[in-house]
Amino acid sequence: MAKANCSPGGNNQNQGNSKGNMKWWQLSLVGVGCTIGTGYFLGSTIGIEVTGPSIVFSFILAAIGTYVVFNLLAKMTAQDPQEGSFCYYAKKAYGKWAGFSCGWNYWCSNILIMGSQLTALSILSRFWFPKVPLWIFAAGYAVLAILVVLMGTKGFDKVENILAIIKTAAIVMFIILAAAAVFGWIHGDNGHINFPGSMGEIFPKGVKGFWTSLIYAFYAYGGIEVIGLMAMQLKNKDDAPKAGKIMLFLLLTIYVLSLGFAVTMASLHAFNEKESPFVTALENHHLPFFPHVFNGAIIVAGFSTMTASLFGVTTLLVTLANDGDAPAFFSKKIKKFKDLPLPSLGLGAIGLSASIVTALLLPGKIYEYITTAAGILLLLNWSFIVLSALKLLKVKAIDKTLAIIGLVLIAAAISGTVMEKNISYGLLVSLLFVAIIGIVAYIMQKKVWSKSENKFG
Repeated sequence: MAKANCSPGGNNQNQGNSKGNMKWWQLSLVGVGCTIGTGYFLGSTIGIEVTGPSIVFSFILAAIGTYVVFNLLAKMTAQDPQEGSFCYYAKKAYGKWAGFSCGWNYWCSNILIMGSQLTALSILSRFWFPKVPLWIFAAGYAVLAILVVLMGTKGFDKVENILAIIKTAAIVMFIILAAAAVFGWIHGDNGHINFPGSMGEIFPKGVKGFWTSLIYAFYAYGGIEVIGLMAMQLKNKDDAPKAGKIMLFLLLTIYVLSLGFAVTMASLHAFNEKESPFVTALENHHLPFFPHVFNGAIIVAGFSTMTASLFGVTTLLVTLANDGDAPAFFSKKIKKFKDLPLPSLGLGAIGLSASIVTALLLPGKIYEYITTAAGILLLLNWSFIVLSALKLLKVKAIDKTLAIIGLVLIAAAISGTVMEKNISYGLLVSLLFVAIIGIVAYIMQKKVWSKSENKFG
């Protein structure tokens, strides 16, 4: 999951003249490094559990849906560059309620994403300390993340880039080692690679399992909308679609290769949500260093992503407050703390605390629940992007067809969560957030926005 350091505001009209010096290929590489996260390293395990080897096809379909979203966002950015990006476009297309709903939905999704990352880090840490309760690790990582934000560490972005390289290198290391195992250069206890030879072996859980797995495949591409925001830094904004195509091709290649190796190197029942599928895949190949190095790399990079997400939701709430979509109190900055918006950070910290409490009460299923809810809210924002583009852009027939395909795939991923009882609670959590945002938006429309529109319109 990519870091959420965006500012989906809406009224800064002078931002359209923003100039950058980033080249398209640099955006592609940054996108790959930022997008690969704990949602892929650990969340893909749940996808494998519910659908088996067909998880590879889930990731291919998710890549198509992701491409549709990024391509349309990139075209809107090229036509009307705005740092508010997708929430600005939603407001421009459908009114203040859409911008408000988009902004708060994105804030809520990122709070859940932080909770998902926090839980993933705790689960991965129990690889070494299995008897330590999940909530203790969660509390420790949360406090550490808050301290890093309070310190206002200079050069944090440079550290982020280094850690993005670490996690990308970790998955490349797995692909190389897995290839060596497949070709017989590394021998394991199981003696052979399990290539699925029939439809029953490829789809062991049938259509239901495949359908359910789509949400986890989409979640692994989460953050693509942030790369859309980063397109503002391109020297030539028209290169945004090309950067997105290359980025998604690289991501798809990495995902398909690594997952393809993983599902052929271990039996389906060997995978569990307490361990990365890539560690499971090489468990029987006499590589004592790999689980520790790989696990450590994921934890370090995952913590970096979670901390950056905390920076992101803090900045996002300030932007919402400045645009009148949140109480002005949240835009206040404290000089004694290096001009940090402590009220905004405090609300983000409360969100992290909720994840810790949930980890204490539901240690067995918290990761599935939070990840599912976060994925659904993320996809709802993607729907906003597609629907906004259909109204704001003069799209050709092929683009309109692709947009419809993208919406169908998004709908399939969301509806698939109903099929599996173990993750349907995540759907209920996301619906609760959507209902609250919808009710507040309705009240604001009736009590505030309609009056201002009548006054000035």
